[in-house]
Formats: sequence, C-alpha cells, structure tokens
Amino acid sequence: MEDTPLMRELARDHARRKKLDGVRFGAPESTRIITIANQKGGVGKTSTTVNMAAALSMGGLQVLVIDADPQGNTSTALDIEHHAEVPSMYEVLVESAPLADVVQDVPDMARLQCAPATINLSGAEIELVSLVARENRLRNAIRDYLEHRESEGLPRLDYVLIDCPPSLGLLTVNALVAAREVLIPIQAEYYALEGLSLLLNNIDLIRQHLNPELVVSSIMLTMYDARTRLAAQVAQDVREHFPEQTLETTIPRSVRISEAPSYGQTVLTYDPGSSGALAYRAAAHELTIRPAP
Repeated sequence: MEDTPLMRELARDHARRKKLDGVRFGAPESTRIITIANQKGGVGKTSTTVNMAAALSMGGLQVLVIDADPQGNTSTALDIEHHAEVPSMYEVLVESAPLADVVQDVPDMARLQCAPATINLSGAEIELVSLVARENRLRNAIRDYLEHRESEGLPRLDYVLIDCPPSLGLLTVNALVAAREVLIPIQAEYYALEGLSLLLNNIDLIRQHLNPELVVSSIMLTMYDARTRLAAQVAQDVREHFPEQTLETTIPRSVRISEAPSYGQTVLTYDPGSSGALAYRAAAHELTIRPAP
C-alpha cells in the first residue's frame, strides 16, 4: 500500500476510532478550570473550546463552557440563545448576577452547559474598569456557582472551559485569574511561536500579580496540514520548546470543523466520523489522562 499523507491520515483515523469507541473518560479529583487563550485571532480558539467541551461531555463528564468573548461565537456553535435580551456573562461580570441565572443547557448534549456572551459584553471592558476587585469577578462567580451546585445536590462539574477574546483586556484577565490552567491553541504556521512568547509573558505577569496558581498545562497544534513541511517544522519547534505541555494529538485543517458552527453544532455532532471530530475526541481523552497541575 502506498505511504501517502492521505493513507497515513486514514490509518490514524481508523486507529483512533477503535481506541475511542465507547470509552468513558476518567473524572478529575476536583473541578478543573481551564482558560483557552491566545491573543492572536484565527488560531482555532473557539473551535477548540466548543469541541473539547463536547468531547469531554460525550466521554461522560459534566462540563460548563463560559463564553467571555463578546463575539459570542462559542454560544453560536453550541446553539445557545444569546441575543441582547438574554441574561449572559455581561450580567455576571458587570452586575454581579449569579452564574446560575445565566447558565443554559446545550441542546441535545447531556452533561454540557454554557453561560453565553451577548453583544452587551463588548462594553464590559470599559465598565469593569471602575468596579471593585475587577480582575476577580469571574473567579468569584465560578466559586459561588460550584458551591450553589453542591448545595442544590447537582452533579459536580468536572471541567469549566472559558473562551476569551483575542486580546489582553479585562475580560481575558478575568478569565486567566479565574482559571488554574491555560490551554493554548497554536496554528501550525510561520509566526506561531512569536505570538506565543508574548502570550507567555502576559501569563507570567498574571501569575506574579493576580493568580500565583496559574500554569500553562496544555498547548495544542491546530489547523495542522500534515502535507506541508512548514507544519511539521512548527510542530517540531513547539515540541522542543514545550515538551511537557504540547499535546500529542494535532487538530487537522478541516472544512468540517469550519462548517459545523453555521449549523449551531460542534464537529462531533455535525460529522462524528470526520478526522476533525476524531482528533478533538483524542485530544480531550489525552487531556483527561494527563495529570492535572
């Protein structure tokens, strides 16, 4: 049989399908709160958030997605109502509404919930400036929500995934202060490492001044095109610099991943057998078996 990139991809997908068939993911000892961050736009941040969340919930885990990006793309992809009248993360961050008031169940996905973003959130950057403890508002809201679930006898959340804007304003700072871990999606392209060093400097500053527990636990290569030498080179560079953090699983460049949100779906429900869906399931499984920091 010819050894071509296509044949290798088909063989890998087949192996993944067999390995993941019917697998239940192990629950962490305590709720893992992970912010998905990269200041560079277009690196697959939202795709990573929604598809990792869907894969974790399909693996039997309780997952909450917090959409802290005013564009609301995460809410769109999960088919969550998020027009201006819907209670959203704006009310939580600016008006101190409880998270329990805004969390919605994701349609047709057991164990998956989402706190949506509406367009109102775009003004939150400015409104947060004058508020007391402005960097800690999301952290406090999540803490109160976890306590609320416990007091109501609801199942404990295994994962909270936070999607944030591609910039380092107060929304992203809130997301980084609220989390214990950062997952960084990196597009396998020429400038990938440049943007990464800037992001790591900013995470360092947050660690020094606002959240000493914060660690970069995972780096994920997205939009990976196995046919190009450049992608292989970038992957090698990233793995050399960050051997501990970089996930084995790479996410392929895929039309299916791009199409799914326009149908209000993740790629896992839109085309479960596609390379993209299998890759996200493999990445989510890898995340659960790696030790939490």
